[in-house]
Amino acid sequence: MPDAMTMKHVFPAIDLRNGEVVRLYQGDYDRQTTYGHDPVAQARRFERAGATWLHVVDLDGARTGEPTHRDTIADICANTELEVEVGGGVRNEATIDALLEVGVTRVVVGTAALKAWPWFESLVQEPRYRHKLVLGLDARDGHVATDGWEQTSDLTVVELAERIDGWPVAAIVYTDIATDGTLAGPNVAATAAVCDATDVPVVASGGVGSLDHLRELKPLPIQGAIVGRALYDQEFTLEEAIEAFAS
Repeated sequence: MPDAMTMKHVFPAIDLRNGEVVRLYQGDYDRQTTYGHDPVAQARRFERAGATWLHVVDLDGARTGEPTHRDTIADICANTELEVEVGGGVRNEATIDALLEVGVTRVVVGTAALKAWPWFESLVQEPRYRHKLVLGLDARDGHVATDGWEQTSDLTVVELAERIDGWPVAAIVYTDIATDGTLAGPNVAATAAVCDATDVPVVASGGVGSLDHLRELKPLPIQGAIVGRALYDQEFTLEEAIEAFAS
C-alpha cells in the first residue's frame, strides 16, 4: 500500500453528453440531469475556485466506443491551466494520442483495457505512455463493469488492482456505480481494499455528497477524489471541498 499523500486533490468532474454538462444517476443514461451548456466556462469556474485537476468523461464515447467531444476537451485544455484527465470511449492508441496532443495530462482506459488486457499491458510499458495512462475500474457489487457500465465482468476490481501492482500506470480511478450520482456517500471500505491491493495511486469516485464524505476518504492513501453532482447541486463549494481535504 502506498504512503499517504501529504496533499490530496479534489477532481471536479465534467461529464459530457451531446455537448452538455450532465450527470447520470448510478450510470443510468435514462436518468440524466443537465447542468450546463458550456463545458469550457464550467472548467474555468472550477479553475477560479482553486482546482488544479479536472476529470472529464465523454459519456457518448463510453457508450459507443467512439469519442465525440475531442474539440470541447481541446478547448478546455487551451483555455485553462488545469491538469486534465479524460476518459470515455478510449479504445485505441489513436484516441490516446489525439487526446494527449490537445493537451490532456492523462487518459483513462477502461473497457478497452479489460477486453484486451495484453494490449493494455504492452501499452503502459511504452515510454511515451508511462505514467500517462489511468486504469478506470468501475465496480458493480465489487465486479468490473464495462461499456458505459452496461456490462459486468466476472473479474473483481481488487483482482485487477493486484494485477497492475508495480506497473507504470499514473493512477486507478475507482468508481462504485451503486454510489455514483447518489450523494449518499462513497464506498470507503471498497476504496480502501483497492488501495491495499496495489502501489498504483488510487482516485476515489462516486457518492461524495458532503464535506464529511471527503473527510471519511481523507485517511485513505488515495491521490484524491472526484466530485461531481454535489458541486452542481451546491451541497458545498469547491473551495470548501479543497479545504476539507487540506485540513
